[in-house]
Amino acid sequence: WQCFRALCCKGPPPPRPEYDLVCIGLTGSGKTSLLSQLCSESAENIVSTTGFSIKAVPFQNAILNVKELGGADNIRKYWSRYYQGSQGVIFVLDSASSEDDLETARNELHSALQHPQLCTLPFLILANHQDKPAARSVQEV
Repeated sequence: WQCFRALCCKGPPPPRPEYDLVCIGLTGSGKTSLLSQLCSESAENIVSTTGFSIKAVPFQNAILNVKELGGADNIRKYWSRYYQGSQGVIFVLDSASSEDDLETARNELHSALQHPQLCTLPFLILANHQDKPAARSVQEV
């Protein structure tokens, strides 16, 4: 009976847990490219996000619902409106950017780290564009 039940009475696999993440960083840091790569989408014709977009990134044991927020000056002031319900943060920075842009990214990161809705969440900080000649090392970033 147990063998028969194991072979014939299989139900659908249990649903994978879903986690809601927010992905932030300055314009051009590579947020959209990163998510496109994780979703196995074409990297051609990628356009900077204006506003926000949501992508479901499937993994074997979980699904990450990633809310990508545009990084332009006029959009960053609205980031905090999209933080509610987040269970983790991905912060992407361009490691080959100018000193001024790195300083701006540092300020935005510190602001996010101190935000009441994010300060207790796990943060993943990605130093993108490591393939560029001007890229800084992890220690420099």
